[in-house]
Amino acid sequence: MKQFPNKYICIEGNIGAGKSSLCQMLALDYNCRVILEEFADNPFLEYFYKDPARYGLTVELFFLTERQKQIQLELSSNDLFYQFSISDYTILKSLLFARINLISEEYKLFHKIYTALTHSLQKPDLILYLHRDVEQVQRNIEKRGRLFEASIGNDYLDKIQESYFYFFKNQTQFPIVVIDLNEQDFVKNPKIYQELKNIMHRKYPPGLHHVKIINS
Repeated sequence: MKQFPNKYICIEGNIGAGKSSLCQMLALDYNCRVILEEFADNPFLEYFYKDPARYGLTVELFFLTERQKQIQLELSSNDLFYQFSISDYTILKSLLFARINLISEEYKLFHKIYTALTHSLQKPDLILYLHRDVEQVQRNIEKRGRLFEASIGNDYLDKIQESYFYFFKNQTQFPIVVIDLNEQDFVKNPKIYQELKNIMHRKYPPGLHHVKIINS
């Protein structure tokens, strides 16, 4: 069995970037543990999109506790039969979304709770960030047709993207590979998908790295 250099890989990106799709495809090709976010179980999400100011703290606290519980449960056992673990989110997602969804005092409170809940969680060996223009992720959101996402605007997607990159440029604990996938469809194009797998197989030093995939 081939040894992977990265045992805990997280796929990140904006809403509609293709995180879950990539994880599900990889699960068919590898003997890996797959951790998919159970976002639909958040009962406050629909209300948040209608009234962000009122439900911001509630929705983010729910996501934080559920993500922390899921990651801790899934990674608590080192199953030797898995080649690696892959997830369609990182716990950092909670902090990055809270940064744009909460007012200052709420964010300070959230940050304290976040620190207490996540300090002992396993850190990823690699984060792959699927970067697409806001216009493209908006088309993906519209295509999948989730009613509670219908009100998401480009301004909000821009803020999410900015929050990720604000963190990325100051992060030195683990490697982050930003992959430019504009107008590249790894679901339909095997060559693009294979290049993503090649990137996943490599070992990177901590810090930020950029890769542009060009369809040949």
